[in-house]
Amino acid sequence: MAEILQNVKPTRMELLKLRKRVKLADKGHRLLKEKRDALISEFMVVIRTYKDARRRAEEHLQGAFHDLLMAEVLLGPRDIEQIGAISARDIKLGFMTKHIMGVSVPIMEADDLVRRVHERGYGLLSTNAKLDDAAKSFEETLSLIVKLAEIEESVRRIAQEVEKTKRRVNALEYIVIPRLKATIKHIEMRMEEIERESFLRLKKIKASLEARK
Repeated sequence: MAEILQNVKPTRMELLKLRKRVKLADKGHRLLKEKRDALISEFMVVIRTYKDARRRAEEHLQGAFHDLLMAEVLLGPRDIEQIGAISARDIKLGFMTKHIMGVSVPIMEADDLVRRVHERGYGLLSTNAKLDDAAKSFEETLSLIVKLAEIEESVRRIAQEVEKTKRRVNALEYIVIPRLKATIKHIEMRMEEIERESFLRLKKIKASLEARK
């Protein structure tokens, strides 16, 4: 049997309050279960999106490294390193948020990651098409990685909310509601005992008065 609430008086007023609390707890439990199920459903959708985004990013990255290797074979590692230093740049990320089932998740945006050939800073005559392919592939992959990071953070936040909601559902189902119901039953039994004691006491008083007559 579940534990009962402490310091609760066995009165009719207290009994009414506890019954109202049980109704509220039952309603909250039902709503939280619905939220949990909806969150899990949304989580599965986001997980599928994440797996697809990760696969695409890995495939593009593999292709980019292949193009870079071919460019390095033709130009040499030293030239590739120098060109990398020339073409380096800062990337500005924009952050916004949206809500999925009440969970705040990020939206990450990076504008103009893929540059035109002449915007990369290296000379076209001293390089080759494979280097252009590698640069473009890495820039495209970077766009995919930004999107992957956005989805991965969404997965993490939704998973946290699922876990938090599950704990609240379990707390209501296995602790709060059973404890309230056990306390109600305890008060009902105690009130019945008090009524029986009062009845017996009145019966004795009545018998004593009749005996005096």
